[in-house]
Amino acid sequence: MTTHTIILIQFTADDNSRTYLDFETLDKSLSSLCDIYEAKLKLSNPSLSTIQYDLVDLLSYLDSLSDLSCLSYSEKTKTYLPHGWDWIKSVLYNQLKEESLANAV
Repeated sequence: MTTHTIILIQFTADDNSRTYLDFETLDKSLSSLCDIYEAKLKLSNPSLSTIQYDLVDLLSYLDSLSDLSCLSYSEKTKTYLPHGWDWIKSVLYNQLKEESLANAV
């Protein structure tokens, strides 16, 4: 999907852990959530040369965040539409499913 997306994320209960991430496309923003989780896994497991996880692990991580939402630009309305955890997880699930199917071919 080619829509400008801003992810609003708060990693912990500390308000200072709030930040935002700015992406040209929704797909890139969703991939960055996977990258953030992978970086956390690597920090938690520095002795492992390979990190493996499944979708349930990723979604559990997203649920563990203090806050997560995004704003995606709508060309139709010329506004940013807000989305919460459930929408993000649903779209992420669909993106990963499509990538998995594409890699299987």
